[in-house]
Amino acid sequence: MLAKVESYGLIALSGYPVTVETDIVPGIPNYETVGLPDAAVKESRERVQAAIRHSGLPFPAARITVNLAPADLKKEGSVYDLPIALSILIASGSLKPIPSGAIVLGELALDGAVRPISGILPMLIEAYRKDYSIFFVPKDNAAEAAYIRGATVFPVENLAALVAHLRNEIAITPVEPKPFAGGTHKNAVDFSEIKGQNAAKRAAEIAVAGNHNILLCGTPGSGKTMLARAIPSILPDMTFEEALETTKIHSITGAMKGTEGLVTERPFRAPHHGASVAALVGGGSKAGPGEISLAHNGVLFLDELPEFRRDVLEALRQPLEDGEVTVSRAAATATYPANFLLVAAMNPCPCGNRGSRTKPCTCSPIQIKRYAGRISGPLLDRIDLHIEMTEVGYREITERKPAESSESVRARVTAARAIQRERFSTDGIRTNAEMNGPLIRRYCNPTGESEKLLHDAYKRLQLSARAYQRVLKVARTIADLENCETILPEHYAEAIQYRSMSMLSDL
Repeated sequence: MLAKVESYGLIALSGYPVTVETDIVPGIPNYETVGLPDAAVKESRERVQAAIRHSGLPFPAARITVNLAPADLKKEGSVYDLPIALSILIASGSLKPIPSGAIVLGELALDGAVRPISGILPMLIEAYRKDYSIFFVPKDNAAEAAYIRGATVFPVENLAALVAHLRNEIAITPVEPKPFAGGTHKNAVDFSEIKGQNAAKRAAEIAVAGNHNILLCGTPGSGKTMLARAIPSILPDMTFEEALETTKIHSITGAMKGTEGLVTERPFRAPHHGASVAALVGGGSKAGPGEISLAHNGVLFLDELPEFRRDVLEALRQPLEDGEVTVSRAAATATYPANFLLVAAMNPCPCGNRGSRTKPCTCSPIQIKRYAGRISGPLLDRIDLHIEMTEVGYREITERKPAESSESVRARVTAARAIQRERFSTDGIRTNAEMNGPLIRRYCNPTGESEKLLHDAYKRLQLSARAYQRVLKVARTIADLENCETILPEHYAEAIQYRSMSMLSDL
């Protein structure tokens, strides 16, 4: 007898349908899996056989052939255990065919328990787009699947329970659809805790409002890391679409197992400076996502920027420009989104005291130049705001008057982002930082005094064409923070100053 059960596979972030076909004929007992299965899929034979027997169900003593179609795509992982078990039971006559429009996913333990799998959200989103609306998934993955609006999600605890449900003996209660509620980073430092550094906090607000990359350069103890870790507290709440995008990436890494099901806080990733290119950009045998993709719609914080390997930093150039990264390996090629806010921090010299108001710098000009040379000009050109920070004075540290809180700063940022969403509603982007040439010409058109100001700055600072465009984007964000439709000369002037810091003159 022949049986078919629909399941799903995953290539990078793209799901594709897989039909599990099982044929059982009389003969010498044998079990064969075909359809380009990997080692994990081949090993499912032992898991499925043990799970069926330990669930009190008969395993046929016959010739069994399991085909995973389409046969020309490699099938990986343990996701097909549960649909294979069902197809065997259906083909042997122990179970009636399951309803049409249903997808079955899950790994089986030897005792029949259904274990969670990775990448379930991108698979089910794609399945729902192709008119599948009934999902049988592991219980621990149900919270993740519950956010797919319009689908009926059944949490499966074990094989016996699913069989009882399909036989109309004991029904499995579908999970309730979950409403989405975005939130801010619970563990982030509040802006009110940062003493002084008003100019740097203003720059951070601008960076977040327009999703502009920012570099904090200053002496040790000036608050660079603290400010960077406070930035998540002023990020606007995630939209449902952004949460789905982010969760899909985290889901394929297995990070969503046992969680509430959806990433509701914008990611904050802070890899160590010893990270490799593969760790940061993505790689491995399966071309998995790296830190820049896990930071999608959030923040990537690179502390001690010059301490990162040169090849690692250079690998950031293309993702910073395109907002995505293509990872190619011998076994797989995958494209992942990488639209993140880069926050980088560094000392101005090897000893760290260059520009200090209290400590002398002991570095020679050659040492400073060599240190600065660890960061290439093209990479620095892609960072919109360059901020200089020095030590905070005693009066500022002991000031008892509370500084502005993250909540009030976030309100301005959220209002500016709302302006940008409305502006770019038909352009396929969300923030000013994503504007291309035509959009810059449409929304940033300096004239008169503003044009003269930019002309002088272009010559004096020797800006590249890219740097010039980034000045225009930052000016647009500054105007948005003031709810000003026209970019005024003072907006351009402030944007220009973020590319003319004296401490960064050797970079």
